Amino acid sequence: MKAVKIYEASDKMINLIRDNYNILQSLSAFGISLGFGDKTVEETCLLNNVDTKTFLAVVNLTINGATNINIESLSAETLLRYLEACHHYYLDYQLPFVRRELSESIYINDKLGKLILQMYDEYAKEIYKHMQYEERMLFPYVRDLLQGKYSTTYSIDTFVKHHTEADKSLKELKSLIIKYLPSDIHNSNKLTSTLFLIHNNEEWLGNHQEVEDSVFVPLIRRMEDNLKHERLSSAISAFANAESADEADMLSAREKDVIIAVVQGMSNKEIAEYLCITINTVITHRKNIARKLQIHSAAGLTSYVIVNGLVDIESLKK
Repeated sequence: MKAVKIYEASDKMINLIRDNYNILQSLSAFGISLGFGDKTVEETCLLNNVDTKTFLAVVNLTINGATNINIESLSAETLLRYLEACHHYYLDYQLPFVRRELSESIYINDKLGKLILQMYDEYAKEIYKHMQYEERMLFPYVRDLLQGKYSTTYSIDTFVKHHTEADKSLKELKSLIIKYLPSDIHNSNKLTSTLFLIHNNEEWLGNHQEVEDSVFVPLIRRMEDNLKHERLSSAISAFANAESADEADMLSAREKDVIIAVVQGMSNKEIAEYLCITINTVITHRKNIARKLQIHSAAGLTSYVIVNGLVDIESLKK
């Protein structure tokens, strides 16, 4: 089996393109201009204000299938710009272009020709809906994360639930076109060319989804965890330094940590992972807290810490 070549920052950019011309579209999406001569990948990325490690992660994944990606080293801002540019490319150029080629390649006056166009239009509509959801919900959410704003009403897991395969219709369309190839050579050649375009679209979309699933989602999930932990650490510190009510004096330091985690909306499992204790220990702490304070709900604990000035109410709204 031939070893997969992993591109590095010191490789010349022109060599990447010579190996696979599909990289040209990635260059455009990253905002990298052509005309870089014999510059290396790193030199070219720096010249175009693109994070080199993020560029290489996307290229090595989509071109070479490399999945051993160090998420911590990537730039969410660079990846977000890349995905937004990909959307514009696909929605504003590629989808209309393929439809125009398709409509010129088939007999649109017969039933099968109309069916093929109808299938393509339904596919395009689904893609628009899919990508517009990301632009309306996901991308603004990520921009807020980049500014340190953590939301309790939306998360990357919410996006994952909406993120389904979007290329099934293309596979059906390709199959139908193959069966529909006309007998005259002129239309046959044009339709075959269009079929290749549709195949390339299918491959591009698969790569796009792979970047989202294997790079973007893990990266944003890590950002969420980091912000959540920063927020929790800050709240715990504020709790420890605040003037406590009489009831709070009865609480141990660990019980106070658990209270803050609860009012921040963390589950028992998340609390256990954050405080490096077992879930059973978390449950025991919560029982002790309930017994000492006579408060048995997360809402009650939230009211308690706010009333006693043990946590900034604004931190609970972010």
